[in-house]
Amino acid sequence: MSTMSPLRSRPGDWLDDREQAAWRGFITMHARLVGHLNRELRNDSGLSGSDYAVLVELSETDGGRLRAFELGDRLGWDKSRLSRHLTRMEQRRLVAREDCPTDARGSVVVLTRQGRRAIEGAAPDHVDKVRRWFIDALTDGQLDAVVAISDAVLAHLERGID
Repeated sequence: MSTMSPLRSRPGDWLDDREQAAWRGFITMHARLVGHLNRELRNDSGLSGSDYAVLVELSETDGGRLRAFELGDRLGWDKSRLSRHLTRMEQRRLVAREDCPTDARGSVVVLTRQGRRAIEGAAPDHVDKVRRWFIDALTDGQLDAVVAISDAVLAHLERGID
């Protein structure tokens, strides 16, 4: 049995009050939470939320290396945004770019020692803040619901993209 909701409206129909409350509540919560966490991250570690996202992806791979296109896919960033941000991170010696040995047009993004120190220094405080401002605000049932909702929306997006 599918857990997907049936299509509730036709294209062009306005959101009803309940749908509007859910959508606007989600958007407002997301913007305020991410903004708050990013400000605290910057104040605590000097890293932006984007820096942190790149460093997390690299630190969770064997050897701290990813093809640039794969890093962009994981982050959901377009090529130009990724390139500009990596340039700024290279200037701060958090990452390096190397030519890809199997594709002359591609590059490999490498986590530097300084980048590893930065993510290892920032992660404990950032996790504490995520727990404080997000996890601790929810009951176990609400947390399970967030997981289920996230999975459902992501799966729906994947089906729509194919």
